[in-house]
Amino acid sequence: MMASGTPKADCCLKASLWEGTPAGAETTLPGVPNPTYVSQPPSPSRVAILMIHDMLGWTFLNNRLLADAYAREANATVYLPDFFGGEVVPLEPALAGRFEELDLPGLTTRNARSVREPEILAYARALRASGQYDKIGAIGFCYGGWAVFRLGAEEFVDPATGKPLVDAISAGHPSMLTEKDVEELSVLVPAQLVAPQFDFVYSPEMKQFTFTALQKKNVPFEYQHLPGVEHGCLVRGDANKKGERAAMVRGKNAAVAWFKQWLHE
Repeated sequence: MMASGTPKADCCLKASLWEGTPAGAETTLPGVPNPTYVSQPPSPSRVAILMIHDMLGWTFLNNRLLADAYAREANATVYLPDFFGGEVVPLEPALAGRFEELDLPGLTTRNARSVREPEILAYARALRASGQYDKIGAIGFCYGGWAVFRLGAEEFVDPATGKPLVDAISAGHPSMLTEKDVEELSVLVPAQLVAPQFDFVYSPEMKQFTFTALQKKNVPFEYQHLPGVEHGCLVRGDANKKGERAAMVRGKNAAVAWFKQWLHE
């Protein structure tokens, strides 16, 4: 059985820092302990987006700037929780490319799917139980990619109401995604995949499986192919490189349009 690969330092920690000042605030959601960056929409909205961070975590500037963009442009309250138990990858070595100083294997083990899935599910359930939102989306990059598929799984559809745990998902260059994750996605949860051309983590074979399996299940889905760029470009790309900047903008715009379509209409 195929799966998207395990994170690798020179791929999943390679980063450029964007320019900007986050507009949101740190808080907690009642019922769950995870500290959370929350970005508010420009006008009242009963739509929320749960953002599952990549390997650089919830404090990474680029993640927060993206959360702000989704809040502003999709008119949704965006929640970016810490799902690494307070652990933060040292940013300076990552930006400088000194990956040998970073313990990615240890980070991956300490934050394995089996460790973090229960609290990711608990967070989504608390968000749903808050009663503040009619629709909830989930978006994840790299490490967060597998998690949004789990949030949209058929097994988490409420048997009493028939409602899924989240109403739409978007995954950007996902890691640790399995065939089983794709096959178990509920037909009630529209899925968006945004994938760079060069990605050993989300391999060509896994891309093809995703494309074929979602068609077979008849899940509403969208697949965005980004030529000429590599894994990590959507959240850690270099804004000063023309091709990467264009991919970053396209990826952001795609997610905004996706959530506007499925969460607001």
